[in-house]
Amino acid sequence: MAELNEDMKLGAILCRLGHVNDEQLQEALDIQEVRKKRIGELLLELEYIDEEALLVALSEQFDIPYSLNISDDIEPSLTVKVPIAFIKQYEMVPYCEVDGVFQIAIRNPVDLLPLEDLRMLLDGPVSPVLCREAAIQSVLDGYFDSQGENASEMIDTIVNDDDEAVFSLDEELSDRDLLDLANEAPIIKLINLMISGAIKERASDIHVEPFEREVIVRYRVDGILYSKFNVPKSQHAAVVSRVKIMANLNIAEQRLPQDGRIKILLSGKEIDIRVSIIPIQNGERIVMRILEKGNFLIGLEELGMASRDYNTMDKIIRNSHGIVLVTGPTGSGKSTTLYASLQRVLSPDINVITVEDPVEYQMSGVSQIEVRPKIGLTFASALRSILRQDPDVVLVGEIRDEETAEMAVHASLTGHLVFSTLHTNDSAGAITRLINMGIEPFLVTSSTIAIIAQRLVRRLCPSCKQSYLPNAEALNELGTHAQQYAGKEAFLPVGCDMCSTRGYAGRSGIFEMMAMTPAIQELTLRGGDSNAIKREARKHGMFSLRDDGTDKAFAGHTSIEEVLRVTRDEFTDELPQ
Repeated sequence: MAELNEDMKLGAILCRLGHVNDEQLQEALDIQEVRKKRIGELLLELEYIDEEALLVALSEQFDIPYSLNISDDIEPSLTVKVPIAFIKQYEMVPYCEVDGVFQIAIRNPVDLLPLEDLRMLLDGPVSPVLCREAAIQSVLDGYFDSQGENASEMIDTIVNDDDEAVFSLDEELSDRDLLDLANEAPIIKLINLMISGAIKERASDIHVEPFEREVIVRYRVDGILYSKFNVPKSQHAAVVSRVKIMANLNIAEQRLPQDGRIKILLSGKEIDIRVSIIPIQNGERIVMRILEKGNFLIGLEELGMASRDYNTMDKIIRNSHGIVLVTGPTGSGKSTTLYASLQRVLSPDINVITVEDPVEYQMSGVSQIEVRPKIGLTFASALRSILRQDPDVVLVGEIRDEETAEMAVHASLTGHLVFSTLHTNDSAGAITRLINMGIEPFLVTSSTIAIIAQRLVRRLCPSCKQSYLPNAEALNELGTHAQQYAGKEAFLPVGCDMCSTRGYAGRSGIFEMMAMTPAIQELTLRGGDSNAIKREARKHGMFSLRDDGTDKAFAGHTSIEEVLRVTRDEFTDELPQ
C-alpha cells in the first residue's frame, strides 16, 4: 500500500495547489484501479495537469529540487560515462557538475536506489533533480553525438586492428563464416554508426556501392546524394551480411535481388528502414530507405503551399465525391500531400480506406491495405473490394493501368472522394495520361475535380543565405512571371556549420494546382493536348511549378538555381502577362 499512499499524498498536494479538484482526482484513482499507472501519469494523460504542475508537486512531496530546462547545462562528457541502457531503464542521467556534486536528471523520485550506481560510475557525490521527460529525451537524442566517434573513425579502427584487412576479398574471407563475420563487434558498430549518422544528418537513404577497389557510402540529404566515407573492399561482404541479418534476408543468396525491412529504436524513436540489395558486377549494392515514424504525418498547412493554393486545396478535399490527383516524379512528396489531405478530412463520422504499395506509415482511424501482386491483390482488385466496404474516402497509392483508372473513375462517379497519384511531369499531363490509358475523355472531365503537380525544393539555410540581385538572363530563364521581380533581391546558398556547409536545410514543396474548370473540360472533350490544356489553365490564373518556385525564391525560401533544377522538364510556352 506504500505506493498507493504516495499517490494519495501527491493527489492531495495537487488539490491543495489548485491544479486538480476532488472529482478529477477521484476519476484518476478509479482509472488507476484498472490501469495500474501512477496517479501523476494518469492526470497528465487526462490533461488535468501539465508537466510543470507535476514537477512542482513531486518536488514538494519528495523534497527534491526541480528544473524546467537543463538543455543549456548539459555536459556531454558526463553523459558518455553512463551506459545508454541504464539511462533508458531508469530515466536518470548526469548532466552537469556543481561544486563537485554531479547533478542527476530524474523522472521517477520513488526509486532512487540507482543513484548509488551512478555515484560509483561517476566516482563522486550525486544530487537528483526532477526534470521534464523531454529534457531526458534530449540527452538521449544527443547520445550518439557525444560518442566522440563516427563511422569513418570506426573504419580506421577496423583496418588498424587487422593488418591484413587491405588484402583481397578472396584471401581475407574464403575460410571465414559470413554469419560469424557479420556478428563481429566492429562490423555491428560500423552499421549502427552508419545508420545513426544518416539519421543525425536527416538523410532519407543510405547507399552502399561496391566498386573494384573500394566501397563508397553515400547519404541522400534533401534529395541530393553526398559521399560520406569509404569502406575497405575486404569488409564489404561483412557489411552486406550484417545488413541482411538485420533485415531477415538470406545471407547465402548473393545472385538475386532481395528486399527486406529493419525496425530499430534510436534514442527512443522508432525507425523503419526499407532495405534493397541487388547484385552488380563488383558485389552486392545496398540501398536503405529511412522512415522515421512520427515525422511523416504533417499538416496541410506545413506543405509549403502559397495561400492561394492552400485555400483551393482545403476547399477541394471537402468535396463529397470526385478524383483528386497528385502528380510528379518519384520522391517529389506526393504521398506526403495525400496523407496531409487525409488528415484534414479525417473525422469519426467518415469511413476512410487506402490501398498502397507499400503501407509506409500507419494512420490512426484509417483502414490501410498493402497490395500483394504475387497473390493477385493488385490496386484494381483491392479497390473493387474496398467499394463494398461502404467507404466515404478512398486513397489509391498510384494509378498504374487502365483497370485501376477505370475503378477509380467508377468510385468517384458513385459518390466517393478518391485521392491518387500519377507519374506525369505536370498537372495537364495527367489528363492526357488517363485518356491514353483508355479512359473516355467525358469520364475524365466528369470525375476529376483537380490535379496538383508538385516538386520538392531545398530550403535555404536561414543562418547563412546571402542576398544578391539576379541578372536579366536568370529572370528570362525563369519565365515571364519573374519579370515582376526585376531589381529585387533573391538569395544564394553559402554554407555554414548549421547546415553542414551545404547552404540548404530541409525541403519544401512547390505546387501547380489545376482545377477542372468548364474551359478545361471543353478543351479536353475537343481532344486538346497537354500543352494546350496548360496554356488554357494559365490564361485563367493557374500558377505553374516554375511560377510558384519563383515566388518562393524571391521570398527567400529557396534559390533560383534550385527552382530551375527541379523544373527543367516543365513545359514553358510563356504567355503575355
